[in-house]
Amino acid sequence: MTGNKIRILLTDLRPLIKIFLCQTMATTHTKGQWMDAWIAFCLVLLIATTLEGTSAQIRYSVQEESKSGTAVGNVAKDLGLDLGRLSDRNLRVVSGTKQDLFKVNPRDGVLLVNQRIDREELCAKTSPCLTNLKAVVENPLEMHQVTVEILDVNDNSPKFPEENYTLEVLESATVGSRFQLEGAQDLDVGLNSLQTYKINHNQYFRLETDEFGEDGKVPFLILQRPLDREHTAQHWLLLTAIDGGKPSKSGTINITVIVIDVNDNSPMCDKQKHTITIKENAPAGTFLLTVNASDSDEGINGEIEYSLRGKLRGLSSEPFELDSRTGKLTVKGSLDYEDKQVYEIKVLATDKGAVSLSTHCNVVVSVEDVNDNHPEIEITSLSSRIPEDAPPGTVVALMGVTDLDSGVNGQVVCSVSGQLPFDLKPSPDGHSYSLVTKDYLDKEATHMYNITIMAKDLGSPALSSMKVIQVELLDVNDNSPVFTERPYNFYVPENNKAGMSIFSVSATDADGGENAEVTYSIDRKSQGPTVISFLNINEASGIISALKSFDFETVKTFQFHVVATDSGTPSLSSNVTVNVFILDQNDNPPVILYPLSSNGSAQGVEEIPRNVNAGHLVTKVRAYDPDIGYNGWLLFSLQEHTDHSLFGLDRYTGQIRTLRSFTETDEAEHKLVILVKDNGNVSLSATATVVVKLVEPKEAFAASDVKSAAKKDDEDTNVTFYLMITLGSVSVLFLISIIVLIAMQCSKSTDYTSKYLQEANYDGTLCHSIQYRSGDKRYMLVGPRMSTGSTIVPGSYGNTLVLPDRRRTSEEVNVLYSFTQL
Repeated sequence: MTGNKIRILLTDLRPLIKIFLCQTMATTHTKGQWMDAWIAFCLVLLIATTLEGTSAQIRYSVQEESKSGTAVGNVAKDLGLDLGRLSDRNLRVVSGTKQDLFKVNPRDGVLLVNQRIDREELCAKTSPCLTNLKAVVENPLEMHQVTVEILDVNDNSPKFPEENYTLEVLESATVGSRFQLEGAQDLDVGLNSLQTYKINHNQYFRLETDEFGEDGKVPFLILQRPLDREHTAQHWLLLTAIDGGKPSKSGTINITVIVIDVNDNSPMCDKQKHTITIKENAPAGTFLLTVNASDSDEGINGEIEYSLRGKLRGLSSEPFELDSRTGKLTVKGSLDYEDKQVYEIKVLATDKGAVSLSTHCNVVVSVEDVNDNHPEIEITSLSSRIPEDAPPGTVVALMGVTDLDSGVNGQVVCSVSGQLPFDLKPSPDGHSYSLVTKDYLDKEATHMYNITIMAKDLGSPALSSMKVIQVELLDVNDNSPVFTERPYNFYVPENNKAGMSIFSVSATDADGGENAEVTYSIDRKSQGPTVISFLNINEASGIISALKSFDFETVKTFQFHVVATDSGTPSLSSNVTVNVFILDQNDNPPVILYPLSSNGSAQGVEEIPRNVNAGHLVTKVRAYDPDIGYNGWLLFSLQEHTDHSLFGLDRYTGQIRTLRSFTETDEAEHKLVILVKDNGNVSLSATATVVVKLVEPKEAFAASDVKSAAKKDDEDTNVTFYLMITLGSVSVLFLISIIVLIAMQCSKSTDYTSKYLQEANYDGTLCHSIQYRSGDKRYMLVGPRMSTGSTIVPGSYGNTLVLPDRRRTSEEVNVLYSFTQL
């Protein structure tokens, strides 16, 4: 193409040469330096002359997107090459890029488009877009510069980086605020590039465009009216970019304007006042309600945080817990209706904006009473020690009763548990009670009371509490001393040592302290100068001692009274009858009553006819022992005799009888020595001598008459004396028995079980016998003979027998002493 070629000759180098020469001449001052410059100038001219024959520059232009094979220009013709030798010289083009965009036809030298050409790919926004090629021929070798300008075609539409664009704008933005948008890119240049923007119609934004150098036109959104996120949170705009090509092309982008929230709205409670009722025993963690507040703002401006607030703007110390995130109100601590019945809670709802806004939600929690309080008993006055003789109705204690619960849960009823002699009397208001005695008290029965006061409310289930009051009874001297036995029966051996204690009495007093201290004394007012005068008693211990020895043969029994007196004020006393029985000891030897001579010796003469038969009673030795029982049980034995075949002695009766008839050879006088011995542990004895004379029957009869008369006189005298003693003793003993019987009937004592029963045994010997009862046994002190069925009781007194039981009433006492003479 002739119109597109430009030929560059040597003249194109002239400006460069001139510049070189001017600079060289300007800096050269000496002749030698000028010569150097001239040489350099010649060299340049030489090089320029050489290049003029071997190199040329050709420039073509072609539109991008031209089809492959499109002719760009005739390189051979424009270079003046011989077309006939063109094939021999091997004409070709060499591209400096990896893509061979062009090729040359070796036959005619026409430069052709080899493949698709994209100006935007080759040069982007560079204008003009030039591609340099080298045209090379051989023989001789020549290399020519070929420049091809790629002309732009409107083949690209304006294009935004993204299809959608989000713009965040604070709702507090002022009118007139500018918001830069990211512009579109158009790869074309010149008029084919981006020229204008337009936006769809809306009432909030308008569009402005500014030029920014390399960035080209940049669109701006201008705010025309205030934004309100709560009214319209987003705005959708369509921005269109248009180029200047014909026909023009355009690109669009969807712009979403998000109105960024500003904390300009306070939280609002969905319910301004919440009311709820809960029982006071609700455990920790019990859910009450949920406080709900809303905020029309969004994000942290709409995030609400809940908190409890007190009256003084501080954190609330109420027993509740609030979830700061959910607003759930729960029980944190224990509730107590008695402490507080209504809680007015202020819940502060605050958003999380930079400048937070808040509001108050009110919650009223009413606590419902539960019977969770035990009644309380308070002792306001107490008499812990009261006398045992206090009359019924005596006030022991005053107490108040309270229950912190309300209604029936707080109504209390008190009572005294157990069967106690106390009672509760309520006050008119029912809040206090007095504890009083309802019966007479007895310290000796119960010295101390543990009184349990039970207080029980009327709740359901009922709760109760108790209080123990200890009341001690003060002793009053209202009990007389009581003897351990009533009456006392003591058995004292005769011949006791004077001054030594013989027995003791004891009395107890149910009272306490001084009221129970007992002193003893013998009642001597009604007694004459008797044995009692020789008795002494220890006031503190009740030990009784005798100041002289007792003689059973003189005094066998006596009675006196002991008085026990306490130390109370006034003092009380009681007396007891003491029956003393003297026990016999073997201290008297047998006394020979017959034979008894005129000079007082136990010796006698008996004359019997010689013609008596065997078994004839010669005489009878009579003796007695003042002792009783075994001590007075006498046994007879022959100690000396002239002929043991003539006379025999009855061991028990003392009768001397002939064993055979006398013969002529028998001596006329026989001496018999009789030993009389008692049965004491250490036996005592006496002897009697009887001289038996054998006489003829006539002499014996005469002597018998004289002797009978004399003997009768002696016996009458002795019998009269002994009968007087016996009758006197029996009379005295009878009177004593009557007195003792009366005393026994008065005392009604079941402990006294001794009875004295009469049972006389006559064996021809003067004996003493006494029967008595002790406990459940019956005893008898016996003489020489014992009744059938009796057994001997071993002991220090061998004359004591156990008799078959023939009990009468416990108070019956018969004492009878029998003195019997054979």
